[in-house]
Amino acid sequence: MSAYTKCFDPAGARFGIPTFPWQFAPDGYATRRQLRAAGLRPGGQPVAAQVMRSHRGRRTGAQVAYLYRVDLAKPVRPMTSRKWGALALAMLARHTCPACRTTYSYCIPTSLGMCILCAYPEEQRAAAHAA
Repeated sequence: MSAYTKCFDPAGARFGIPTFPWQFAPDGYATRRQLRAAGLRPGGQPVAAQVMRSHRGRRTGAQVAYLYRVDLAKPVRPMTSRKWGALALAMLARHTCPACRTTYSYCIPTSLGMCILCAYPEEQRAAAHAA
């Protein structure tokens, strides 16, 4: 059985919803990213179909992307002034070190949880004295 036939189930008998091989979805269906690129959103509709491809590196053996009907999609809601304000505050928090309260022009690394100067103070002092 080829990978194409494993992933081809337009009636939905095997997987519960219509399933198509990767990049072979019929017209009228789109993923969330494709809808967003077109200025649309699913708008509460259920998943209409899926595209699938076999993948050797995964335990399940397949990658799946869910598809939504384009004709039922709704336009993306516009950003309000309050949403813009909330986004600005969230970005300010990502740019501010919680230890020294300094605001940087880049996002603080989540792996460190603080700016590089606060995370590695010994190395910074040694570099300052060497220069």
